[in-house]
Amino acid sequence: MSQQNLLEIQQLRGGYSEVDIIHGIDLRVAPGEIVTIAGTNGAGKSTLVKALLGLLPRVHGAIHLEGREITRLSAEDRFDAGLAYVPQVANVFPSLTVRENLLVVRGVAQVKRRMDEVLADFPALVERLPQPASNLSGGERQQLAFARALMPSPRIMVLDEPTAALSPSLVGKVFDMVQKLPAAGVAVLMVEQRARQALTISQQGYILDQGRCVLDGAAQTLLADSRMAQLYLGNH
Repeated sequence: MSQQNLLEIQQLRGGYSEVDIIHGIDLRVAPGEIVTIAGTNGAGKSTLVKALLGLLPRVHGAIHLEGREITRLSAEDRFDAGLAYVPQVANVFPSLTVRENLLVVRGVAQVKRRMDEVLADFPALVERLPQPASNLSGGERQQLAFARALMPSPRIMVLDEPTAALSPSLVGKVFDMVQKLPAAGVAVLMVEQRARQALTISQQGYILDQGRCVLDGAAQTLLADSRMAQLYLGNH
């Protein structure tokens, strides 16, 4: 593994039963980078995320985080090693208060101090602390999901379509939150259907098709490739 990479995935393949969904994917994320994974529906993006998080039943290849191979670690141990994950849905506990959502995160030393540090970047949540998360708006819910993921001080955050089901007025605010993460010492690996907008704030991008990486490179280079943009990046 290159010492310049925070996360490195090498020749990753796997799937369910005997059927491979992803086929020999290589991927790298350097410290402080935002990296976008894009592709059409069924391209294998979610399966790749599951493999990275330890949630895919059958995986071959290698995953290194900060030089440590985590391929055979449980999902819980991967989170302890520095991965954070914000799923597309079910990313907060709606029956718990905002404060309780932040406090239930495992592996956090000096929880109250850490919560204060995190909330400094999400001031809108402060007055919501005693309220159930079910009362939050869509934008506030995403803020809480990001805040929860930041509580254990992760090294990299994996985002699964963070703008899904949000109104157009909130999409820009979510991307603003994503852009601030590297300044907090957190790199980002983001799966996003709004690929053009995601690549605009990214340093690198990977385009998947039928479980394979068909193109990767600097985000601005991918955006400038008109043929690839028409085939894979959609019209957002």
